[in-house]
Amino acid sequence: MQYGICNLGIVSLRVEPYDKSELTSQVLYGDFFKVLEQRKYWSKIRLDFDDYEGWIDNKQYLEITEEQYYALSKEPPKLSADLVEFIHDKNEQLYAIPLGASLNGLAILNHGFDGHSMSGTALKNNLINTAFLYLNAPYLWGGKTPFGIDCSGFTQMVYKLNGYKLLREASQQATQGEALSFIEESEPGDLAFFDDNEGIITHVGIIMKDNYIIHAYGKVRIDRLDHSGIFNVDKKMHTHKLRVIKKII
Repeated sequence: MQYGICNLGIVSLRVEPYDKSELTSQVLYGDFFKVLEQRKYWSKIRLDFDDYEGWIDNKQYLEITEEQYYALSKEPPKLSADLVEFIHDKNEQLYAIPLGASLNGLAILNHGFDGHSMSGTALKNNLINTAFLYLNAPYLWGGKTPFGIDCSGFTQMVYKLNGYKLLREASQQATQGEALSFIEESEPGDLAFFDDNEGIITHVGIIMKDNYIIHAYGKVRIDRLDHSGIFNVDKKMHTHKLRVIKKII
């Protein structure tokens, strides 16, 4: 088994091993992983944080040892806390890194960091404050940063920055936590899931107080939430059908 760490700010994780393949997620600076299969130009990896798999360009990560991998996996996460930060290498070259990038591998990569970071577990009421950091971020299928993010990437990163683990996709996140029977039972920070006409969960957002929800739809935005689903305040119509509410924390 081989192991790797992302040494660049934002790297594409693709469904198949070529550049035109669908973006399925992103690997952020400091994310580390197992290399399941290595080809001449691409590697299939499994991220340590959420076990998500995909293909990454061999030029966009560095190999690490098994000992380094397991040492990283045992450390409490330390994450970049600003929308954009910079790390510097031994030649004082700067690399931009996004909100939520992992800083645990700095010593392995021989990089320096002088910015703001966060670690540990925050109170549930801090989730909404973190969610506001992504407000108006454009929607991007597979995205996980303030420069482009999808609905489940948004919820995963908000929870990650507060010390909690969510799986990558909305349908996977819906398997976590405790189901609530009514919106009235929910608290700010709980997750609302929405399905399509075939009953497949395709969307997720974070519940706010007073029957509002913050979610990624076109951009990270705030809309009304009722028993039917999300009421888009711009379109004056329901855009998503409510399936279940989950209390993760």
